[in-house]
Amino acid sequence: MAILVDKNTRLVVQGITGREGEFHSIQMLEYGTQVVAGVTPGKGGQFACNGRVPVFDTMREAVEATEANTSVIYVPARFAADAMLEAADAGVELVVCITEGVPVVDMMRVKSYLDQKGTRLVGPNCPGLLTPGGAKVGIMPGRIATPGPVGVVSRSGTLTYEVVYALTMHSIGQTTCVGIGGDPIIGTRFLDVLQLFEADPLTEYVVLIGEIGGNDEEIAARFIAERMSKPVVAFIAGQTAPPGKRMGHAGAIIEGGSGTAAGKIAALEAVGVRVAQHPEQIAEMVAAG
Repeated sequence: MAILVDKNTRLVVQGITGREGEFHSIQMLEYGTQVVAGVTPGKGGQFACNGRVPVFDTMREAVEATEANTSVIYVPARFAADAMLEAADAGVELVVCITEGVPVVDMMRVKSYLDQKGTRLVGPNCPGLLTPGGAKVGIMPGRIATPGPVGVVSRSGTLTYEVVYALTMHSIGQTTCVGIGGDPIIGTRFLDVLQLFEADPLTEYVVLIGEIGGNDEEIAARFIAERMSKPVVAFIAGQTAPPGKRMGHAGAIIEGGSGTAAGKIAALEAVGVRVAQHPEQIAEMVAAG
């Protein structure tokens, strides 16, 4: 098993005829993901990815024609909110938004609407998901991962790649790697993914990669203490970041003394989570058991 995406994922790519959309669609196809349709308004009836993927004008048409259950979004930030809303209206179960720079005011509207519809959103501003040997939805490099028992959830795209590669180099495979994104308002948070990993019988170990800003890691720590039976190893990025200065992600900012790396590390260690001092140490800690 895996969480969120697997061999049964039937994927629609919103923005498939754009440069990024088509490039990553080809990568997903080559990995083995079932990319069943693309959507670009005004280009319905065409084919993308060297004739391999039909293009539709709307999400509703694409879903009705292909029985797609998942969408991934590669459209400019000014169109991303409408793309997420359209995907939810079309009835897909999971929407993954890769786009960065989506305005917070747009995400407030989108998050509320998708919650009402019961549609799960991953992102925005995230690398997507990868179930090794099952499906790749987004921009994670598939070659760095291998099937195995460790679930990975991260706010940082590049640190996800680094940690997954290190796990693979230690002959430790992964069930699913989830990049939730680092914006202030995102669809799926640490708590949501931890619940899924806890319920997944093939996930035996969990790696959590957090960063400064917000309180998601502290919320995750409470869930780990009260509900998780599986061991968790963590790393918190941004430990040297000065207060009030954004570090990469829009959500990675310390304000009013909250959201500090020290506070997050203390909360996790207090519930028995081992916290690595640097990303490379995570694989060693998992290997040690």
